Amino acid sequence: MTTRHRIALIPGDGIGTEVLPPACAVLDAVGRRHGLDFTYDTFDWSCQRYVTEGAMMPEGGLDRIRHHDAVLLGAVGWPTVPDHVSLWGLLIPIRRQFQQYVNLRPIKVLDGVPSPVARATPDVDFVVVRENVEGEYSEIGGRLNRGFPTEMAVQEAIFTRQGTERILDYAFAIARTRRGELVSATKSNGIVHTMPFWDELVREAGARFPEVSWRQEHIDALVAKVVLDPSRFDVIVASNLFGDILSDLAAAVAGSIGIAPAANLNPERDHPSMFEPVHGSAPDIAGQGSANPLGAIWCASMMLDHLGHPEAATEVFDAFASTLATADARTADLGGTATTKEFTDLVLQALTRH
Repeated sequence: MTTRHRIALIPGDGIGTEVLPPACAVLDAVGRRHGLDFTYDTFDWSCQRYVTEGAMMPEGGLDRIRHHDAVLLGAVGWPTVPDHVSLWGLLIPIRRQFQQYVNLRPIKVLDGVPSPVARATPDVDFVVVRENVEGEYSEIGGRLNRGFPTEMAVQEAIFTRQGTERILDYAFAIARTRRGELVSATKSNGIVHTMPFWDELVREAGARFPEVSWRQEHIDALVAKVVLDPSRFDVIVASNLFGDILSDLAAAVAGSIGIAPAANLNPERDHPSMFEPVHGSAPDIAGQGSANPLGAIWCASMMLDHLGHPEAATEVFDAFASTLATADARTADLGGTATTKEFTDLVLQALTRH
């Protein structure tokens, strides 16, 4: 019996258009092995569209992808469009309208990808669970007295009990399936209202998950520890801003932000979840055929797992991991000369051997 999935593709900008075809090729290849059939609908939502049409996506755009099984996004951003315009015109509306309140970032040192951090060996394997729809990235605030010496800007951070409890419960539940260790990122010694509230809810969540050992760390000390001894971590849970910064730092510790994946999850599956590589649009190499497709391929693996196909997800992960461990080919970001296509072909070959 064939299982069919309809996937919304948003290539976006720059190398985003170059890394999604490899991810789809991998999905199709593993799909043939597991009785999975993928249908792709492509949407031209991007900074280029903003320049020509005045909007990152059309009015009612979210309704066009609301009933897809998942969203694969390439990258968003271009020098001619301010970053806050591209972000608030596309990514944040998708995350919030579809209640993708979990941002999940796996951090793993892969064989064949040397880390710049001496103690980051292949036993580094942890996840960052980031609250994804509220916290410091709120819409509440504004500007006053523009152009005058008294000009000011106000940005409110929003931490709700519901929003904080659900991300904490997700993180503790993930920890329960791993080594059973969780670290909460906080800054309650300096942020007097939101972070003590966060800490209180962490303690309550810890009581709901007695099998998980947990502790809290101030974010400034925590980032230092991630660099000094990354293998000590299993699950890190953090607010929107802290998780955003921490997960990119951790990806660099693991060897390259160019290979890092991210999942924006609606765990209840009431809405589609979205999967995106972390590397961004990389205008400096766009169009050269040298972009690393690994982040997008890893996203495909995460998407397979989310859609209920863990064996297929594992095969994709094993295929790219074995390619890095055994083949000499590397894209430019990893110090090699392989093209996007050459590296993708090696992963596809490894996939057929599994």
